[in-house]
Amino acid sequence: MNNRTYVIGHVNPDTDSIASAMGYAWLLRERDEIDAIAARAGSMNPQTHWVLDRLSLEAPLLLPDASPRFKNVARRMDTALPDSPLRDAWGIANRTGGVAAIINSDGTPYGLLTGLTLFSFFEEYVGPHPNRQEMRISDLLDVPCHEATDTGVPRFPANARIRDALPRIFREERNNFLVTDENGLYVGVCRQRDLLNPPRLRVVLVDHNEAEQALGALDEADLVEIIDHHRLGNPPTREPIRFTVDVVGSTSTLVTERIEEAGLSAPPEIAGVLLAGLISDTLILTSPTTTERDQRAAERLGRWAFSWGSPLKDEDMNSYGKLVLESGAGLSTRDPEEIVSGDMKTYETTAYKFSVSQAEVTDLMQLNKHLESLSNALDQLRIARALDFSLLMVTDVVRGSSRILLSNPPPILDDLPYPRQDDGTRHAKGVVSRKKQLLPAVLGLLGS
Repeated sequence: MNNRTYVIGHVNPDTDSIASAMGYAWLLRERDEIDAIAARAGSMNPQTHWVLDRLSLEAPLLLPDASPRFKNVARRMDTALPDSPLRDAWGIANRTGGVAAIINSDGTPYGLLTGLTLFSFFEEYVGPHPNRQEMRISDLLDVPCHEATDTGVPRFPANARIRDALPRIFREERNNFLVTDENGLYVGVCRQRDLLNPPRLRVVLVDHNEAEQALGALDEADLVEIIDHHRLGNPPTREPIRFTVDVVGSTSTLVTERIEEAGLSAPPEIAGVLLAGLISDTLILTSPTTTERDQRAAERLGRWAFSWGSPLKDEDMNSYGKLVLESGAGLSTRDPEEIVSGDMKTYETTAYKFSVSQAEVTDLMQLNKHLESLSNALDQLRIARALDFSLLMVTDVVRGSSRILLSNPPPILDDLPYPRQDDGTRHAKGVVSRKKQLLPAVLGLLGS
């Protein structure tokens, strides 16, 4: 854990978030020989599932928060059985700094033997009995381990967060604790001093730089780098870090440029997922966020991704692009609650906290059938997240327009430059980008 670096995108990850994490983790391993692993802060959407399946790639590690766990400080010390002679545990304790784990034959912990429990045992076993005071040490070491074991040692689940257990740890007079798995079986022993100063995860953020959109407990990690293409809202860091925020259509573009700068070419599968991230964020290079750099990155990724022997060898940019967009489009295959929360980002101004979600379709007429259920789900989302208002942007990826649903909008949003429809939605002709088109219009009216 001390040397591993986790490359991770935002909560409610989209395809660009997953792709840039996978691509940059590959580059760190290949270029810098860093133990880097791609991670995700939440569930993937249908489009990303389709892309990874198409490329036969495994999903990144799910890492919902950066808070250290008991498993991160547990040491799997040697063990002895409760009925084994004390000499067995004595030998282990001599090698481990004075601790031996006494474990039942079924793998569940019986307790811990420490220098203090040994002294207490000798005091009780020998002290009050004059006839035993002449006993040899070798005879004492034939006593079963359970006679000198502390069976009241607290046990903590390996995946539990250390910070949640600190009040109990502070109350304990013990210096060592047992760690178990989900079945109650022995995992290891942890020391109080390690629990009070656990190792911190090394984290690289991609496709976001706002703490609100990052994995939980980011303040408990060491943030070492950020690569993004969104507005600034970065969290504080303990030390200077490498920080890249650039005006391009996708973070996958930035990662692709880094790969080229290193003189490397990505394997076809990594190129394929990066290309999917770029396609998704730029709608096959038609979004107003698209730049010449995105065009060049797409061309480069296409050379790598559509090469002989690749899972995409029979595709080209247009055919693959259409498949990627269609895989994430549609309202009938997902629950309304999943649609409004799946690709959602929260924002905060001086007066308002709000969310903007986006869903993609191949025809805006689909919305008519689902309008009521989506409106109800958007209301529930706003209430559950304690937001002032929420927006859902339903985007037609074929024709390049959107309709916008609003939940509890403030009166100032009446001036949004999108005509109000009879059903209460607003028609945003030519609007496909949340970042470059819708959000600036909203923030402009809110005055921040």
